Amino acid sequence: MKRDKIIYWGATGLVAAAMAASGGMYLSGQPAIKEAFETIGFPVYFIPMLGIAKLLGAAALLIPVPEKIREWAYAGFAFTFIGATWLHIATQTPFIAPLILLGILGVSYWLRGRVYGESHPVMVNKAV
Repeated sequence: MKRDKIIYWGATGLVAAAMAASGGMYLSGQPAIKEAFETIGFPVYFIPMLGIAKLLGAAALLIPVPEKIREWAYAGFAFTFIGATWLHIATQTPFIAPLILLGILGVSYWLRGRVYGESHPVMVNKAV
């Protein structure tokens, strides 16, 4: 159990750190981010919104929040990593980093259920 908890917090910390760094870059106004968005045809007004969402999602993984908020953070990051992988494949740019982060996110999500047991919504068998 202790091993699972260490791996869970390591994986969660890696994802949160990566997303916090990414969110910070999005909010810093770096020209490279704007250029990348224009190159792929995304509107640049998404940049600050995505930066804030990434920072909030990273915080939701690390601090005590209601479980539904944490689930939304996991889902949002999963969509982000899947979309980023697809985008990089379509534009023939390196796609390994978002794919690895998706795997690490999956480890974090799965181990959260193992570490926190029945209190985790995925682990609870609810009768419908």
